[in-house]
Amino acid sequence: MDVVLMDVVLLVLYLFVFPGILFLLGLAFFSEWWDRKLTARAQNRMGPPFLQPFADFVKLLSKEDITPTGVSGRLYAAIPLFAFAAIATAFLYIPVFGSSSPFGFPGDLVLVLYLLTLPTVLIFLLGWTSNNLFARLGAVRSVSQLFVYEVPFFLAALGPALAYETWAVGDLVAAQSVVWIVLFEPIGFAVLLIALQAKLERVPFDIPEAETEIVAGPTTELTGKKLALWNVSKDMLLATGAALVVALFLGGPTIPFVTLEGVLGAVVAFIVFFLKVLLVLVLLAVLKAALGRLRIDQLVDWGWKVLTPAALIQIGIVLVAKAGGYL
Repeated sequence: MDVVLMDVVLLVLYLFVFPGILFLLGLAFFSEWWDRKLTARAQNRMGPPFLQPFADFVKLLSKEDITPTGVSGRLYAAIPLFAFAAIATAFLYIPVFGSSSPFGFPGDLVLVLYLLTLPTVLIFLLGWTSNNLFARLGAVRSVSQLFVYEVPFFLAALGPALAYETWAVGDLVAAQSVVWIVLFEPIGFAVLLIALQAKLERVPFDIPEAETEIVAGPTTELTGKKLALWNVSKDMLLATGAALVVALFLGGPTIPFVTLEGVLGAVVAFIVFFLKVLLVLVLLAVLKAALGRLRIDQLVDWGWKVLTPAALIQIGIVLVAKAGGYL
C-alpha cells in the first residue's frame, strides 16, 4: 500500500511540479526572456531584465478583463484555457531527465503533434468570435499559415520516426543514446526549426499578428487575465516546441556513449536537456533577428515549393539509407 501511495505522490509531483506545470511555467518565462534578450543583443539593444516576462504576466492579471459586446463570455474565456491545457499536456510526453516519460506510450508522438496543432485552431476561433475586423483578418491568416507549415512540420518529425521505426518519443530519445539523428537528418532538423518558427508565428512568419497592419491580429480584443493566459501559453509553446526538437533530433537529455544513472545522473541529464533547449532557442532567435516579415503569398509559395520538398527529400534519404542497411 505504501508503495502504491508513493507512486501516486511521485506521479502528482511529476504532473504539477517537476517537470509538470510549475516547471513548464518557469521554463516558459525563461524562454521568453532568453529569446528577447538574444534578439535585443543581436540588434545592439540591452533587452529586458530577467524577471520582465513574469512581471508582465502579473501586470496583465491585475488589468480589467473585458469581453466584447455580442461575444460569448464563456467561450471567449475558455479558448485560452484550452490552449494552455493542450500545450501543458504535450510537454508531459517529452523526456526531461531520462530516456522516457512516465506518461509515454507507443504512438505518443502523434498525440504531441496533434496537441501542438490545437493552439492555431484555437487562435482562429478566438479571432473569429471576437467581432473585430482586425482579429478576424488575423484569424484567417493564422489558419492559412496552418495549411502551409503543418505539412513540412509533420514530415520533418516523421524522419526520426521512420529511421528508428517507432512513434514513441521516449523510444526516439533512447535510440539516440549512441548518436544523435541530426547528424543523419540535417535537412529534417532545419525544416523542423523553420516550421516551428512558423507555428509560433514569429518573425518572419508573424503575418497573423502584423502590428503595423492589423494591430494585434486575433488577440486584438483580449484583455486582462485572458491575455495573460494566452501570452504565457505562447511562451509555453515556445519552450515545448524547442523541447520537442531536442527530443527528436538531439537525443533529449541523453549523452552519446554515457550512461546516466541515479539521482546525480538525473541531474546531469536535466542540465544536458536544458542546455540543448537553450541552443534551439538561440537558433530560433537568430531567425527572428535576422529576417523580415514575409507576405502571406510569399509564405505559401515558399512553404510548398521549398519546405515541403525539402522534408520529402529527407524522408527519401532515410528510406534509401534504411534499405541499404545504413540506419
